Amino acid sequence: MAERIDPQGRRIWRRFTPAQSLLRWSAWLIGVAAFVWCWNRISESTTWFFVWDAPRIAGDILDRATPPDWSYIDRLWVPLWDTINIATLGTLGALVMAVPVAFLAARNTTPSRWLLRPPALLIIVATRSINSLIWALLLIAIIGPGVFAGIVAIAIRSIGFCAKLLYEAIEEIDETQVEAIAATGASRWQVMAYGIVPQVMPAFAGVAVFRWDINIRESTVLGLVGAGGIGLELSSSLNTLAWGQVSLILLIILAAVGASEWVSAKVRGAII
Repeated sequence: MAERIDPQGRRIWRRFTPAQSLLRWSAWLIGVAAFVWCWNRISESTTWFFVWDAPRIAGDILDRATPPDWSYIDRLWVPLWDTINIATLGTLGALVMAVPVAFLAARNTTPSRWLLRPPALLIIVATRSINSLIWALLLIAIIGPGVFAGIVAIAIRSIGFCAKLLYEAIEEIDETQVEAIAATGASRWQVMAYGIVPQVMPAFAGVAVFRWDINIRESTVLGLVGAGGIGLELSSSLNTLAWGQVSLILLIILAAVGASEWVSAKVRGAII
């Protein structure tokens, strides 16, 4: 708050000084100018005829997609099972790789803060920075299309997520328990097994279930790039404009995600 005295000797309070007001209005002007510039660039690369015609197209697709083609459901059980396997095996593989990375990244468990911790943090950042679809595209080019590429893509994408949450949990443990076990003459591995691991096991279980729930969602779309699962059937139905099949697949995906959310919530509730 800025204060000044008027000629009658009364105090006049102002919320901002002239310099602060000028700075705020300048910021607003720059923001509006940036918005107008961005909007012009977007408008130049947008075919507005299709935008205005979108409601009619959406209504036409909705008419073609209802009712769902229930006769197609028998062909979806195997792809749905593949999707669940991609998420489950990918999560298990990620946890196996994330645990040692987390212990190397945590300040209180890493053998070397200068040699081993930076590569562990790099692995965490690198695997979290690239989307699972991009990993799937790269792996399909390397090992070919199929469920295995989807499993590896999910696993690699999940390493950073799991390792980050785990190493943060490791750094937040109660050090008095660790010191008490170390005072008995226990070795480094015994201290880790009896002083650290029991404290982080609830966090480990919660991270595993939470990531599995996320991976169910991500694995449903990996088939769009050829990595197996129900997304492959969705891609095929979209390419053939079989909208009745598309709506059925979307309903199956919605049911699968809802079921995974229910299981995840129950397991996390039991853990917590």
